[in-house]
Amino acid sequence: AGGNGKGDGFNQLNGPTYLFVDRQQAVYVADYSNHRVMKWVEGAKEGIVVAGGQGEGNALTQLSRPNGIFVDTLGTLYVADSSNHRVMRWTQGDKKQGTVIVGGNGQGAGANQFKGPVGLSFDRHGNLYVVGWGNARVQRFSIE
Repeated sequence: AGGNGKGDGFNQLNGPTYLFVDRQQAVYVADYSNHRVMKWVEGAKEGIVVAGGQGEGNALTQLSRPNGIFVDTLGTLYVADSSNHRVMRWTQGDKKQGTVIVGGNGQGAGANQFKGPVGLSFDRHGNLYVVGWGNARVQRFSIE
């Protein structure tokens, strides 16, 4: 993935931060400075944009400095959208627009607020754990 200089082409990255490898050996990369998440299938010369990639912003089609990513067994992508202080979900059938599942209520220290979420993971019960860098905490959420 990447390796063709810094840039915003489909074979380039600009500030990659986190990665995830799924069961089919596809590599997902949080492309921080391009405000997108890219996916490379095994053997591909170029990646495809699976989240964001519409410029930096806070619309449901945009990301702002993505960090932690996770892909579940159904192919659903979860993204710690750091500068928007939220976690987004993209279902496999809808790559154009995501859904805010936690946060998105402005920067803060409230129960459903973040100050720069950077990492995320799930436990075997489906609970979502989010690392809030600016709040120096880890929060647990029950996600449907």
